[in-house]
Amino acid sequence: MPRNLLPLAPDGILVVDKPRGKTSHDVVEAVRRLIGFRQIGHFGTLDPLATGVLVLALGKATRLARFYAGRRKRYTFAVRFGFATDTYDADGEALGPDHAPTLDSAQLEALAGQFVGKIQQTPPSFSAKKIHGRPAHELARKNKVVDLKPVEVEVHEFRLTGTDGPVARFTVECGSGTYIRSLAHDLGKLQGSGAHLAEITRTAVGEFTLDHAATLSEIEQDAKSGKISERVIRLENLLSDLPRATVLPIVEKRVRHGAKFNLAIAQIQPGQITVAQGAPSQLDSGDWKPAKLRVFNQQGQLIAIAEPIVPRTYQPVLVLEATP
Repeated sequence: MPRNLLPLAPDGILVVDKPRGKTSHDVVEAVRRLIGFRQIGHFGTLDPLATGVLVLALGKATRLARFYAGRRKRYTFAVRFGFATDTYDADGEALGPDHAPTLDSAQLEALAGQFVGKIQQTPPSFSAKKIHGRPAHELARKNKVVDLKPVEVEVHEFRLTGTDGPVARFTVECGSGTYIRSLAHDLGKLQGSGAHLAEITRTAVGEFTLDHAATLSEIEQDAKSGKISERVIRLENLLSDLPRATVLPIVEKRVRHGAKFNLAIAQIQPGQITVAQGAPSQLDSGDWKPAKLRVFNQQGQLIAIAEPIVPRTYQPVLVLEATP
């Protein structure tokens, strides 16, 4: 259905609780169909095995993706010890017999601790990592040699939450690019019996959590009842960690043309600043820490993201069109 026939989904973020068995692309297509909104992207894929937070960007919000790159992610997951698989998860083929070990919680806690910090991690052969321009999983499925080099990733927390027979459950907080399947596989190698990822739920991507997430069924119901806009996190509420500057019309014109602009600002409340031409400038003080700004017009619309080039002078790095 064309977007103009269903003007109920505004530009912004829609957080979906992805069901197991569907690809991220499957979910994007399902939401496009349900809400009649074609311009949808996502901020980081989830494997078909995974459930949980899938951040979808609608309309102009797709242009904010670069400002969310590198945000931390949180997962809860189960690792089945006893044998490894070729995909490092439960969807793969076993690489040996099942040893079904009795797990030692103290040992697992100590082993998990070895992965905290900046580590070198080899991505799974069955992954989207590119080898000479081709996804590694395409080569792996053809039984061709997949030579992926280790990359540096960062794990901020890796904590055991319980064991049940040969299955151990963990929570992890990590930086972008970390493969939880590889953590499970490598943990199994250290433990000695082999292991693979049995199930996983992503509970957060940056500030977006499962509390914000809706199932596909809930999205369908909201679309039918005309309440889908209530699910969308509007542009004006995104990137809330960046200071907010509200500009006068004369400055707005410069911003919309991508021209650098000068601000004299006064702090009015944490995280928000407003332009007041001729006012004392906090940018002149030694306490000012240069940062990107969210730039708003007098109507409260987010019109740009800007970064400092010299004190008091900013350059738009992204300009958003005015909302009709």
